[in-house]
Amino acid sequence: MDFGFSTNAFREYSLAEAIEAVGDAGYDGVELLFDEPHLYPARTDDDDVEAVLATLDRHDLAISNCNAFMLTAIEDFHHPSYVEPDAEYRQRRVDYTREALHLADDLGADYISIEPGGPLPAGKDHRWGMETFAQGLREVVPTAERLGVDLLVEPEPDLLIETTDRFLDFVDRIDSDAVGCNFDAGHLFCVGEDPAEAVEVLGEYARHYHLEDIPADRTHEHTQLGEGAMDVDGFLATLDDRGYDGSVTVELYPYQETPAETAREAMAYLEDHGWA
Repeated sequence: MDFGFSTNAFREYSLAEAIEAVGDAGYDGVELLFDEPHLYPARTDDDDVEAVLATLDRHDLAISNCNAFMLTAIEDFHHPSYVEPDAEYRQRRVDYTREALHLADDLGADYISIEPGGPLPAGKDHRWGMETFAQGLREVVPTAERLGVDLLVEPEPDLLIETTDRFLDFVDRIDSDAVGCNFDAGHLFCVGEDPAEAVEVLGEYARHYHLEDIPADRTHEHTQLGEGAMDVDGFLATLDDRGYDGSVTVELYPYQETPAETAREAMAYLEDHGWA
């Protein structure tokens, strides 16, 4: 396996500066943020794409993932979501996802990660949420299939799909090999699961992994590797035992005041523990 670092920790940096810092820290790849201030699809043109590709090449970095989850360019991280009660507002998330697929294709990326529905609105039950999310995702699946860019749903605490069981329930509703899982180890730890055991359940769907540590009380707080309570090494050992040869992206977006230092410290952990 190889390791990337997410530029969502570098929101105070230009994308070129973020890529340079990730490369200098010793990573194999970088997760590109498809949002402001980096690569919001609606405001990204061919010149921007060429500049990104040139910068990646200059620093010998691959694209570990395209993050089409956060959406502050419109409102905030989670809104508009795929489960907004207002259909027109909900459509903005669907349209954004379609644009993100095209941008990923222009960049030569294999997949994008997307939110797992969104926060369930007040007065709406889980069944409504799952049906509404499935309806929205079916609108973008044809684009994903045509371009050959996969849609990786990322379970997250407090959103529609939080657990392995809910992901499996959802993926059965979508008849497409273009839909998989962006497996975030910390997110599953937050909801009481063992990430290493969850790999055995979701591994056939997982085409990319996010990694961070999580505090002992399992609050959803992305924490530097080795400073939380999660068995980071046990999780990585499980991936290694399964022969996973794709990317694991370290995602530490709360460290926006010290992203370059944080990236270096995370890489130091991976190197010290024999993973990188």
